[in-house]
Amino acid sequence: MTSTPEPPQPRQSGRVALEAEIIVRRSGAPNFRVRIEDVSPEGCRIEFIDRPDIGDRVWVKFDGLATLEATVCWVRPPEAGLQFDRPIHPAVFEKLVSQLQ
Repeated sequence: MTSTPEPPQPRQSGRVALEAEIIVRRSGAPNFRVRIEDVSPEGCRIEFIDRPDIGDRVWVKFDGLATLEATVCWVRPPEAGLQFDRPIHPAVFEKLVSQLQ
């Protein structure tokens, strides 16, 4: 797959800027602790270690939450955008953001 950014899609909700670390894993690869740049209930922007391709499936682990499945929707080294398969519930998202900030 190519790593060329796709055209911007309208955001479903605003993103919250923050600096924290989360765990990301690609299929068949070890877990990596990566820096998260921002987050919304629908996705996040990470600084990757192992460069993903657009369309790659990844598993995202925030402390205190179940693992979320996501898809890489854009790549601009050294960052990538992830879209969660299922949005985070608003109440859970608020708690998550307060823990990460």
